[in-house]
Amino acid sequence: MKDLLKKFSVGWKLVSLLLLTLAAFSYAMFQGGFVSWFLFYSFFPFAIYSLLLLIYPIRSFKVTRTVNQEQFTVGQKLVATVSIKRKFPFPLCYLLVEDVLTERLHGSEKIEEPKKLFFPWFKKTISFSYVLNQIPRGEHHFTTIRLKAGDLFGLIEKEAFFEVENYFLVYPSFVDLVYHPKRKQFEQGASSSLAKYWQDSTMAVGVREYQPGDKFAWIDWKATARRDSIMTKEFEQMQSHDVVILLDRVKSPMFESMITYTASLIQAIIKSGARVGLVSIGSSNQVFPFQSDEQHVRNLYYHLAKVDCDSQEPISFVLGKDLIGADLKYVTNMIITSQLTVDLVRKLESLLRKQQTFMLFVIKNSYNGISKEETVLIERLKKLDIVIKILSSQKSDKEFKEVRGS
Repeated sequence: MKDLLKKFSVGWKLVSLLLLTLAAFSYAMFQGGFVSWFLFYSFFPFAIYSLLLLIYPIRSFKVTRTVNQEQFTVGQKLVATVSIKRKFPFPLCYLLVEDVLTERLHGSEKIEEPKKLFFPWFKKTISFSYVLNQIPRGEHHFTTIRLKAGDLFGLIEKEAFFEVENYFLVYPSFVDLVYHPKRKQFEQGASSSLAKYWQDSTMAVGVREYQPGDKFAWIDWKATARRDSIMTKEFEQMQSHDVVILLDRVKSPMFESMITYTASLIQAIIKSGARVGLVSIGSSNQVFPFQSDEQHVRNLYYHLAKVDCDSQEPISFVLGKDLIGADLKYVTNMIITSQLTVDLVRKLESLLRKQQTFMLFVIKNSYNGISKEETVLIERLKKLDIVIKILSSQKSDKEFKEVRGS
């Protein structure tokens, strides 16, 4: 339907141009005299120009876009440059160039607009740059550049859209956090070692396949002979500084702050020497097992750059499920959410009986954002010796202030 209307519009403008030319010629023929022929000859060049513009192939222009980088962090500036080249220097009265932004990028602060009007005439090359500030986190695509040209009278206007693909990713911002592994009590007493884990090498609880780093003395020769593969003894794990972060992706106005805090927490945990896993709970759960290498960290940040708050069920439905493939009894479980509910507290109470360790981070807009019900639940969790932090984002997430915690 749009194409039909567009063709009708072009046809009508062409007919209008021919009718005006014919009217000027008829007036000169029947009226005669200098004035009437002067009007006709004055109008005739503009009519010829409009007719030539109508057949001038704007779609043959070569349009490109360059972006200053492909990966950004929230708060950085995006500088895009649009360039147009044409082979034949047909005189153009004006040329409107617009880089069509997506709906998400429209909300960015525009230091320079992505639209500019040129009067190129015979120029073969045209370019301009624009700047976007505070681009939102996520995966973004530039797809279309719009060109529009016309004559002096507005009788003929030509518009063309060019598919120019550019992709860039905006990672969440970071705040400075310091992670101190939480001490855990065991039957043998308290330990504050920063080692990743301790094992009781006198108490073997099973066997598993050999892994690089296993001691030679741990090899179980009988199991190795039976399975024709090197097997090592698996000992009872006594202490672990491994951390699994559970990110609640239920729709929330504080979701961007939660992403910022999660990314900052991952960075702090990795710096401390501990391994970190992530369980991102949404419409489709994303699970990242315990690792600490650079590729693992990049995968975590990439996920946090693209993820959205699309969960249809509360986080309490997922807690307790073996999603990460590890014994959660020996790791620290960190829950990041913006909603403290009765179901979540009840679930934590049941998991505490399994000797699991939890830390709860609740991101709020301010201290006033804590309801009376949540206040009661906070006190209930404190009695269970669950570390709970109520955090408020400050200065566009450049820092987090603890407004209540234990």
